[in-house]
Amino acid sequence: MCLAVPGRVVEIMDDGDIAFRRGRVDFGGIRKEINLAYVPEAEVGKYVLVHVGFAISVIDEEEAQRVFEYLEELGGLQEELGEIPQ
Repeated sequence: MCLAVPGRVVEIMDDGDIAFRRGRVDFGGIRKEINLAYVPEAEVGKYVLVHVGFAISVIDEEEAQRVFEYLEELGGLQEELGEIPQ
């Protein structure tokens, strides 16, 4: 199953080329480096929907929390993201 999972941007790494703009995104305690090229409006503290390593849209915190609750109920968050060493 492929999902777009919400996460909060905690850091942005920007070397000036929009195609390589990346950010560290927190998925409820699991952090991954994500490509932010498709969401130039993303900022630290904002929530983004992520699919296969790419942020595809910016969403509000309420929507992100609602999706997290559904995923936790389904037990799908760990399965989709896996454990990432910090």
